[in-house]
Amino acid sequence: MNKLVLGSLARIADFESNPFDVAPVPRSEWETGDYVQGEVVGEPTQLYTIECETGEMISVDPGDRVIGAFGHRAATLEGVGSWMEIDGGKMNAMTSAGLFGRFTSVSKLLPRPLSLEYSGHVLRGGRKVRMRDFALEAPLRELDVPTILMVGTSMSAGKTMVGKFACQILSDLGYRVVGTKLTGAGRYRDILSFRDHGAAEIYDFVDSGLPSTVVPEDEFRRAIRPLLSHIASRNADFMVVEAGASPLEPYNGAAAIDELGANVRCCILCATDPYAVVGVQKAYGLRPDLVAGPATNTTAALDLVEKLTGLPGINIIDPDQLPVFRDFLIHILHLANAAQTATDSG
Repeated sequence: MNKLVLGSLARIADFESNPFDVAPVPRSEWETGDYVQGEVVGEPTQLYTIECETGEMISVDPGDRVIGAFGHRAATLEGVGSWMEIDGGKMNAMTSAGLFGRFTSVSKLLPRPLSLEYSGHVLRGGRKVRMRDFALEAPLRELDVPTILMVGTSMSAGKTMVGKFACQILSDLGYRVVGTKLTGAGRYRDILSFRDHGAAEIYDFVDSGLPSTVVPEDEFRRAIRPLLSHIASRNADFMVVEAGASPLEPYNGAAAIDELGANVRCCILCATDPYAVVGVQKAYGLRPDLVAGPATNTTAALDLVEKLTGLPGINIIDPDQLPVFRDFLIHILHLANAAQTATDSG
């Protein structure tokens, strides 16, 4: 029996509790963030899975229907595509969250992506249902939350890994932490890992009504400011922020960093290799406080990072290095009471 699956981009909507219709809409009315339904087609591969609203992965088969949203993706390691490239109703799930469009470039290292046929738009009262209809709203207020920021040299550079350990360390020290992913292509399980490691609340750009942050900069800033204003009201001691991809890619990472402004107390650059650290420093003018990610996997890599940049590095996936990371955060965030507690308990 064929099933209906709601991709995690629909987690901000109310599709499980309120009825909706599905019908085709003229191409001239299609827009980024429209909720649409596709029917799964083609021979399944390992990528025929959808991340549902809870972050659980569900296998889908031909004939199953999936609710997702139109958007854009520009991933350096996986694929590039857009809803604007959809031809004759043939489209792809460009992420497992249900980011719908048509790939124009896909890594040859990946299995064949999930293919769908456009069934129609999600409608209520004959009107399109859009992600921005459910975007978080908040009175604009100044953000004043000390922030630990993870940026990367590319996708899959270790930002989420570092962020979850930062959440764990700060929450274990007794601080109220809000975890946030401001840029990227929607995938719920990244930010869920922050909650699993101690963040009291979690948010991402999907809460702002964006399927991905490959949008014009002014649109990104307008969408993200209410989210930051909401976080400003949540009485957080610290915010741990991941900026997906790298500041130089079209995901508005540089704009996100600018919106955070002086709230950033610690910047951690997650890099794929030591030379990538130099590349981001020179191209973007970024001077991070710490290097992490694959560029720190061995002592040889750590030595090269220091030689090339003068920056410290910590191999955070090494359990023996977590106390070192803890001490680093205590020092750079000036957590004097935490440092005293650590001394007393030692």
